[in-house]
Amino acid sequence: MTEPLSTLIEQEWNTSLPDPAAALVAALVAHGGAHVAAILFYGSNLRSGDVEGVLDFYVLVDSLTGWRGSRPLALATRLLPPSVEYWEIPWQGHTLRAKVAVMGIDQFANATRFDCIDTTIWARFTQPVMLAHARDGTARQTVRDAVAQAVTTAARWAAILGPAEGMARDYWEALFKATYSAELRVEKASRGISIVDHAADRYAALLPPAWASASVAFEEIGDGRLRPLLSPARRARGDRAWRWRGRFGKGLNIARLVKAAFTFTGGVDYLLWKLHRHSGVRLDLTPWQRRHPILCAPYILWKLKRMGAIR
Repeated sequence: MTEPLSTLIEQEWNTSLPDPAAALVAALVAHGGAHVAAILFYGSNLRSGDVEGVLDFYVLVDSLTGWRGSRPLALATRLLPPSVEYWEIPWQGHTLRAKVAVMGIDQFANATRFDCIDTTIWARFTQPVMLAHARDGTARQTVRDAVAQAVTTAARWAAILGPAEGMARDYWEALFKATYSAELRVEKASRGISIVDHAADRYAALLPPAWASASVAFEEIGDGRLRPLLSPARRARGDRAWRWRGRFGKGLNIARLVKAAFTFTGGVDYLLWKLHRHSGVRLDLTPWQRRHPILCAPYILWKLKRMGAIR
């Protein structure tokens, strides 16, 4: 008998957090205190087990003002979640780095629903994720239900966007190809294939219970092949709905980039670190330049060109 979706998600969470990630989580909880409902660890570092570079976290809070310490920044996050921060903390003689997305726990739950026009959250948390911190049992259940809802939403769209019949991986690959396109991502078209390849058995195990959760009837037609039982009319309605999401998603991500130019806390340090890592060039900025990176952008670009970091 197939395990319920929520049980499979709980099983994924029964993994020890790497010590560097745990140190960053402790710093995030110390910063937000009681406002932090939950923290999720996700991204390429979780998939690879590599804790070098920048680790990715989502911090889900009850009070955006309590976390940001600023009503305008909290309002920006409420209107266009999430907001992103770059963190560095010392640890055992090293510097740990993290990219931290922050949003309300209520916003997170709403963003995983099938009727949400923004694909970003549910697509991201269909992929492997670890619950790194939960304030209490209620917060844990809220996040578990939201992640299960994200997988359910993704599986429902996979049935609509995928082939009439195929292997489980065919549906997930079609889904990720569509979401990456909708999000205006710079990754290659093969990115969805590599995501599935990294945990092919996981995605195969998730699809049947996720379809059951989404009330998508399907047949097992042998040799691991599946056939979702969707009428042509239902598939056509889904295709039209997805086209709207594709158009909306590109505009939404442009808006997020514009917002990030003004609200990305620590963004200058993040860009300088990326520059040094990829080019070997170390650029030192004055305190005024750090506070006004947009005003100083022409000068910084000119200086980088002279240093040979850009052509």
